Amino acid sequence: MSKYIPKIIGHTINFTSYFSSKYAAKLAVKIFSTPKKGKISGEEADYLKSAVQDDITYKDFSIKTYRWSGKKDTILLAHGWESNAYRWKDLIDLLKKHDYNIIAIDAPAHGNSGSKIFNAVLYSECIHLVAKKFDTDIIIGHSIGGTAAAISLSNYSALSTKKLISLGAPSNFRGLVNNYIKVMAYNKKVSKAMNAYYLKHFGQLPEYFSVANFSKNIRAKGLIIHDKKDRIISYRDALDYSKHYKNSELIRTIGFGHGLKSEKVYNHILDFLKA
Repeated sequence: MSKYIPKIIGHTINFTSYFSSKYAAKLAVKIFSTPKKGKISGEEADYLKSAVQDDITYKDFSIKTYRWSGKKDTILLAHGWESNAYRWKDLIDLLKKHDYNIIAIDAPAHGNSGSKIFNAVLYSECIHLVAKKFDTDIIIGHSIGGTAAAISLSNYSALSTKKLISLGAPSNFRGLVNNYIKVMAYNKKVSKAMNAYYLKHFGQLPEYFSVANFSKNIRAKGLIIHDKKDRIISYRDALDYSKHYKNSELIRTIGFGHGLKSEKVYNHILDFLKA
């Protein structure tokens, strides 16, 4: 039954669009921006207690951060959609052994952070605040966390961040929106109204938020790691990312999926950090 739910919701919003396309778009965007997973479980909370926890206020909500002190460069970890800071456990343990200063963040509407909605632009603003507060040298972002980090570094080029590592990151927001529209089977009235909604509230259409635009101002040296068989974010996104992010290196993996939780991947990260 669960596989039919998106289509049922989609048909309902399609029906609504014939009465008010603006309201239909508002509902569609709200669903797209509201994660259903990502809260912290008991086991995850126990692990995160080993960190020094801080709250940073952004507008009307707080951003939860976790810090493991070290003497080397400060690394900020930004997770992806429907996840939280715990997803980095294995990498955190490895970085601790190498004495890096580690900061992990819970994205808006995820983990122990506030807000009821999530989007890449909002996340990029939160990443900026955290990176600035902790004088971050390196940012590692998974999936949309990598994209949000890139947007942040593009908008705030004065940050001291020297390196950016993107793991399985989408290269453009338009592709994510189109996939969502396809899954929900929205009609043209809804998809057109969604474009108008984004233009009104973000000042740009979804296609504006692409690596082709935001990589131009990034000064940080980049490492892009993407799995050839990633079923969530296509490897084509990695090729697009690499094409436009000139000061970057692309590493292709096979068999680690979208999560990229692998000793081989972590070794690539360590080599890049030491370079």
